Amino acid sequence: MLQWLARSTTTRPRLFLLLALLFVAASVVLGGGVAERLQNGGTTDPNAESTQAAELLDQKFTDGRPNLALLVTVRDGADVDDPAVASEGTRLADQLAQEDDVLGVNSYWATGSPALRSGDGQHALIVARIAGTEDEAGDTLERITPDYQGVHGPVEVAFGGATQIRYDVETQSQDDLLLAEIIALPLTLLVLVLVFRSAIAALLPICVALVTVMGTNAALRVVTGFTDVSIFALNLTTALGLGLAVDYGLFIVRRYREELNAGRPTQEAIRITMATAGRTVAFSALTVAVSLSALLTFPMYYLRSFAYAGIAVVLIAAAAALVMLPALMMVLGHRINSADLTRLFGGRRAAGRDGSATPGRRWAAVGRAVIRRPVGFVCAGIAVLVVMALPVFSVSFGNIDDRQLPDTLESRQVHDVIRETFDARPTGALEVLGDGVDAQAQLSEIDGYAARVSELEGVARVESAAGVHQEGRLVVEPGPANAAFVSQDGSATYLSVIPSVEDVSPESQQLVRDIRQLDSPFPVLVAGGAAELVDTQDSIADRLPGALAIILLATTVLLFLMTGSLVVPLKAIVLNFLSLGATFGAVVWVFQEGHLTGVVGDFTVTGFVAATLPVLMFCVAFGLTMDYEVFVLSRIKEEYDRTGDTSEAIVHGLRRSGGVVSAAAGVLAIVLVAIGTSQVVNLKMLGLGLALAVLLDAFLVRGLLMPAVMRLLGRANWWAPRPLKSLHARFGISEEGTPSTPAAAPGPLPERERTDVAG
Repeated sequence: MLQWLARSTTTRPRLFLLLALLFVAASVVLGGGVAERLQNGGTTDPNAESTQAAELLDQKFTDGRPNLALLVTVRDGADVDDPAVASEGTRLADQLAQEDDVLGVNSYWATGSPALRSGDGQHALIVARIAGTEDEAGDTLERITPDYQGVHGPVEVAFGGATQIRYDVETQSQDDLLLAEIIALPLTLLVLVLVFRSAIAALLPICVALVTVMGTNAALRVVTGFTDVSIFALNLTTALGLGLAVDYGLFIVRRYREELNAGRPTQEAIRITMATAGRTVAFSALTVAVSLSALLTFPMYYLRSFAYAGIAVVLIAAAAALVMLPALMMVLGHRINSADLTRLFGGRRAAGRDGSATPGRRWAAVGRAVIRRPVGFVCAGIAVLVVMALPVFSVSFGNIDDRQLPDTLESRQVHDVIRETFDARPTGALEVLGDGVDAQAQLSEIDGYAARVSELEGVARVESAAGVHQEGRLVVEPGPANAAFVSQDGSATYLSVIPSVEDVSPESQQLVRDIRQLDSPFPVLVAGGAAELVDTQDSIADRLPGALAIILLATTVLLFLMTGSLVVPLKAIVLNFLSLGATFGAVVWVFQEGHLTGVVGDFTVTGFVAATLPVLMFCVAFGLTMDYEVFVLSRIKEEYDRTGDTSEAIVHGLRRSGGVVSAAAGVLAIVLVAIGTSQVVNLKMLGLGLALAVLLDAFLVRGLLMPAVMRLLGRANWWAPRPLKSLHARFGISEEGTPSTPAAAPGPLPERERTDVAG
């Protein structure tokens, strides 16, 4: 296939470039409005108990669950019980109840509930539910906010609640994405100019990146017609689209210039490039796509969205690199080396027909040092990774909440006030639903059950059709307001359990488990933020073995087809687990425990990381790090097939790939760090965590640890059982064409030295 592509693109290059241009134009039209169709949610299992309970609550109870909170703050030293304040608060609540698509408005002044009043009497809450989808709720929020936000006589009103938080996260993430693009693109171009020493060569990977990003936006737009897609997938599209496209473009263009400098004609140089670097890119893309496809095993559309975006990015980036780049290289020929801009930065043209620096001297020196002292490098490398991974054992998981937003946003400030001044946690209430319960006939059973629930540790009060219970006692008799706890058709009831502990914490999760284990007179389902977290963790744990099996099996098969070895895939998997463990340990140390907050930017230390983050980081980072494994391994295997000497192959492989991998990792890290500048903590965590994974893997693992392990294994690297060797001989994929001879390459290798095996 690659040889056919090489022949086709070099024979009719302008036709393929025209097709690429038409693809870009269609992608711009189709993907232009993709952001408006993406959702901010999907972190829960749609089949979980908490999700089913939430859906039944929304269906059976007109008021539903509150997703909007208006924080009413008194001015001029008054109190929420002051007549003027009470009058204005009541007026605002009544006005809100008249708004279209706003249901179930309740306030402190209407209910007298202490859960809606701050302990210092300076704040009170009006809670309501905005009906409709996420997009419809956002439109309603935009319409009503100007009429309520700000000063109203003796009070000041600020907006919070799940709908406002969702709206702010979506808006902030889009703003941050634009900033990331502004930061990443010029820095990426600068790095490529310094690597290639040619503006023309540097622009080719950028062209691939632009095609990839626009094509993926169009692909996501199509996917939104069939299923929900998370708004955060757009950020991954930019990061991976720019990063991987540049990686693939850099790898192919570098190999093409190497072949040109070896004196080969343009068409022959492209053929060899496609047979070697093109083959590596194809394998790399398959490996990354398979790693991301494991996210499809999880039921949360938040995780599945990253698979949709990631797989589209990888396949489009590889297709653009394998189809568009050969056509561009054929049109440009030797002009790909023109427009040397390094003089603008104080650089000087190095020897070599392509004007590039003599490649790989430092990496060759690193390779020789590693193969002389492999045991020391292995021990030191593993020690570093293990120490970095130690914080993983103290990890604590939580839900994404308002604290992922910067404290300059109003919704974040509202929830900070609730956490600091309200004795209970009204926005973190748990709903205990009894479906098929006749509240009138079973009122005494509801009363007894509510009393037992109120005795559980971490419960502030329980509100139900039977009144209000605290510490096992009925403190407020049932009244008209309690009718809201009975469905309109009388077939269901629910208890609102208001916790005294943090909304999302180990204590609140234990409370969910305690409620579910408590004997009840009728079947119950528990909903609420803490219940969603418990169910999310259980869902991930149930499906994680299957996801890991997909990644490990596919990686083993792909690397076996590439190398004919079982040892190489197993070694790569073990090193990847060590590398990713170190990365996640660093994320826990920084974001959960709060170290280096001044270095990575201001954020709120919550004491936990989002439950979905480890899975997402593992699948994305595993694919990216295997990307570099394939890059380095392909050059080592190419040289081993030529010489049969593993030690020389390691030195040669590092010399030929080390610079490319380090440059590719640097570019991808720039993009990911740009994403990590986001003020949304979850995006900051993902961007900086993946950037660390990429750099750690490219320099420590692939640059030092992998060559040292391969040096110790020697010929055992290429071992496989005889039946599998025969299978590889029949179905495996090997290099085609004649790679450039070392003597002809830019910056010729020094005379070969046989490394002392005992050294």
